Amino acid sequence: MFFKHNLARDGVIAVTLVFLFTLPAFAAEQWPAQPPAEPPAEWGPVSINFEEIPYPYPVHFLELNRYGEKMRMAYMDIPPSGRANGQTVFWQHGHNFYSEAYTPTLKVLSDAGFRVVAVDRIGYGKSSKPLISYNFNFVAANMKALLDELGIVKAAIVGHSMGGMVVSRFAMLYPEITTHVVMVNQIGLTDSRLSRSWRDPLASDPGVASYRSILRGHQNYFTNYWPPEHLEFVRRQYGQTLSGGYPHFARVRRMVGQMMYNDPVVYDWQHIDSKALVIGGEDDKLVDDYPARVRHVVSELQNGVLHLYPDVGHAPQIEIPDQFHADLIRFLKSDADEPASEWK
Repeated sequence: MFFKHNLARDGVIAVTLVFLFTLPAFAAEQWPAQPPAEPPAEWGPVSINFEEIPYPYPVHFLELNRYGEKMRMAYMDIPPSGRANGQTVFWQHGHNFYSEAYTPTLKVLSDAGFRVVAVDRIGYGKSSKPLISYNFNFVAANMKALLDELGIVKAAIVGHSMGGMVVSRFAMLYPEITTHVVMVNQIGLTDSRLSRSWRDPLASDPGVASYRSILRGHQNYFTNYWPPEHLEFVRRQYGQTLSGGYPHFARVRRMVGQMMYNDPVVYDWQHIDSKALVIGGEDDKLVDDYPARVRHVVSELQNGVLHLYPDVGHAPQIEIPDQFHADLIRFLKSDADEPASEWK
């Protein structure tokens, strides 16, 4: 059961399901060049549903009924600010982020003539946070539901980090919709069930993440680089640990993260025949030997090509935004029927 929005578009629209994160478009304050060793005293609680976090464009909600529960999935629908090119970018995020975090890239794509639909997955951002058993089929089905609601019949799908796992599954399940696939510094490149045994994600209290552990996680995205404005994302994530809703949120995060173990996508790539680009910073600290892992991904794809950035880490859209955005846009505008090797 879905809530109908009068946003359908005529004709065939190419859409991109993007799972990236970038810096906030407008920093609310001057951030220190290096993050402090301890959280500033003025940092306070942040709600688990981001009620106090303003998004740069109007937020809409798609209402879903899953597992017998009513859920709301937040998204922004951004018209092209440049000359419209007839394509749409459907934007979604990786594990530690949400649509608002990508504001600069949303603007770049809008300026380039794309319509941009930016989504918070269920369990993230302003969307519902049910305590359920998450899997990538569930996530892909929710994306398909929104495409259906908006009248979008063709999509180029792009995913960053954990989002790469989602687009892998989406491309396999919905080949009739998928025109292009882009995997940006994807994680989940091996089947971790082969290296460790299953553990109940709710067998123990998740506890409370510390400021230092949250900061280390964010620092690992970069190679010899720290963007000062990125501290805002640390502030928000740390602030949620101070919220009264955090005990529930921590359990939801455990369940969301568990699907990376329970539902690997390494067997999906061989079934993807859409034009595919595997792209990212080759010095990714989140993946053991990232270049070797993604070469294997490309070898599994039926029509894929690899493009790596030396001396760049997990977030090329932050470290080298101009180059990354130019490459991404060029691929998205390329003919879907041409071999991936000819995208440049």
